[in-house]
Amino acid sequence: MTEVGLMTAVELTAAYRAKILSPVEATEAALARIERFNGAVNAYALVDADSARAQAKAAEARWTTGRPLSPIDGVPSSIKDLTMVKGWPTRKGSRTTDLAPAAVDAPFTARMREAGAVILGKTTTPEFGWKGVTDSSLQGITRNPWNLGRTSGGSSGGAAVAAALNMGVLHQGSDAGGSIRIPCGFCGVFGIKPTFGWVPQWPASAMTTLSHLGPITRTVRDSALMLNVVARPDSRDWYAGTAFPKDWTANLDAPLTGLRIAYSRTLGFVDVRPDVLARVDAAVEVLRSLGATVEDADPGFPDLLETFNVLWHAGAAKLVDTIPEGQRAAVDPGLRAIAADGASTSLVRYMHACDERAALGERMGRFHETYDLLVTPMLPITAFAAGRNAPEDATNGDWVAWTPFTFPFNMTQQPTASIPCGFADDGLPVGLHVVAAKFNDALVMQACAAFERACPQPFADAPKG
Repeated sequence: MTEVGLMTAVELTAAYRAKILSPVEATEAALARIERFNGAVNAYALVDADSARAQAKAAEARWTTGRPLSPIDGVPSSIKDLTMVKGWPTRKGSRTTDLAPAAVDAPFTARMREAGAVILGKTTTPEFGWKGVTDSSLQGITRNPWNLGRTSGGSSGGAAVAAALNMGVLHQGSDAGGSIRIPCGFCGVFGIKPTFGWVPQWPASAMTTLSHLGPITRTVRDSALMLNVVARPDSRDWYAGTAFPKDWTANLDAPLTGLRIAYSRTLGFVDVRPDVLARVDAAVEVLRSLGATVEDADPGFPDLLETFNVLWHAGAAKLVDTIPEGQRAAVDPGLRAIAADGASTSLVRYMHACDERAALGERMGRFHETYDLLVTPMLPITAFAAGRNAPEDATNGDWVAWTPFTFPFNMTQQPTASIPCGFADDGLPVGLHVVAAKFNDALVMQACAAFERACPQPFADAPKG
């Protein structure tokens, strides 16, 4: 790759090291792409070009003297606008927030800054990240780069679109029910939801132990470099894990020989569109050709939509309860509706949902005693019309209903990733969903990296009308 605006983090830092390119040039290229494309796709809610240029100049000086802070020093990056960046407002897609600048960096931001990443701005999200598409009354609709009439998915839609168009290289997402993986599947980029607790999150999400932070990038290796920086302990996160992986790149070149993979086309209950399923079938055959042992197998759990919604709506109720009563009329009506449902749910029903969640975790633990990985379609459909919460023909308007492959694995806190695996008959991206047992993130990264090498996917050169 020679065009600066299209280079990966690996390519950029190799060029910095060889002194044939500087972080200033890379940052200017990223800002130029934002200037060209953001009006069409609405990936960024905030861009601070002056700050980015100052960060890039500091990174250039470090590379010039041979003292970079990390392998992502000087790489253009973004933070989702649910996460605090010191000096910038945290609007969260909501009219109930204000322009007051954050006093401190959240852990994710702090680790990226300590590593020298150039933070360009903040990417769009639906209000408080509550749904699987990205639109809000405050910041408008974020559109799919492959077809501007279609949704980007969400809630990390801005980050996924920015990655797809290389409006910056490294992007932060968050995922409490699919919010990293859904937009990655719809936009054709890579994203991983790591094992819960390995990427510290503070302040805690309203969805507490459902919510994971992770990277969204064009390549698996770029995400691994990002995780090497952000998957580190932070004392502010009471939920943070221990025994963090030392090097997320360590397993990326390992062969798949001997890996035991279960392939579930439907999880036993999902209606997947035939052209989507055909692309996923082909991707699974690639994994088989790379040496993995692949068997058709379902984990055997039922549709857990109702159970998840008990947990999800309770989190929404807590969130809305923090908003002054006089401002609640400005909240997205869909969010208000699920918050009201959550507030009316009995504590007994909530505790039963917690037990159902624990039973799912136990089932998946046993399943992974037999299989190293589970692979499924990322989504049963491709991106539908922008500005909607559900497809036009949906019988259930609940956003969770059309993303049945994602939310169960927030309940279990397992590592899961979306890797692009082709295009459906409508020309829109299809994703492969890769799941491993809790703490076995390295296997997810290994399989995705092997598939990426075997079947590299194209990216949109520019937004397509």
